[in-house]
Amino acid sequence: MRATSLQELLGIEGAAASRYFGAFSSMIKTQEGETLSFDFTHRNRRPPTDPVNALLSYAYSLLVRSWTVTLSAVGFDPYRGYYHQPRYGRPALALDMMEPFRPLVADSCVIQAINNGEVRPSDFISVAGSVNLTNDGRKRFIATFERRMSQEITHPLFGYKLSYRRLFELEARILGRYLLGDLPDYIAFKTR
Repeated sequence: MRATSLQELLGIEGAAASRYFGAFSSMIKTQEGETLSFDFTHRNRRPPTDPVNALLSYAYSLLVRSWTVTLSAVGFDPYRGYYHQPRYGRPALALDMMEPFRPLVADSCVIQAINNGEVRPSDFISVAGSVNLTNDGRKRFIATFERRMSQEITHPLFGYKLSYRRLFELEARILGRYLLGDLPDYIAFKTR
């Protein structure tokens, strides 16, 4: 399916996100028919109203920060994007670049942290309808995220192993080479 306008693309993205998050709870390990207070029915944010959404929001914040640092390091302005529209204080290019890595890095960290007991229901506080991680829960989740960023994968195009952190740099440099005209096409990373 090809979108012919930004509005159509936004609609496709919204429909895909709805289907994806509609099945997200099936990846959370249950124990004796319970999800250990990690009930998840739909994605919400600003503020997140349950522990799973709080973890997802925090994971996305960590991911966009990683991309912002990487893009700056290789010479890009992370605030000038393509799909995400520039707004004050919004790293639009970092948001663009992180999209394919949300499920691979951020979502998988959330699932791993919950399923392995790295974060527990007691690691969250709820105030005025908003749910946030405690300091201890945040530290453990950051450790989960950092392990994922250091995990090595084999690049499908180049055939060598590299960490997700290094992969982000490689992807940014490939985009730069494409924009400078050194590469005929920008081939984004795909797991398969």
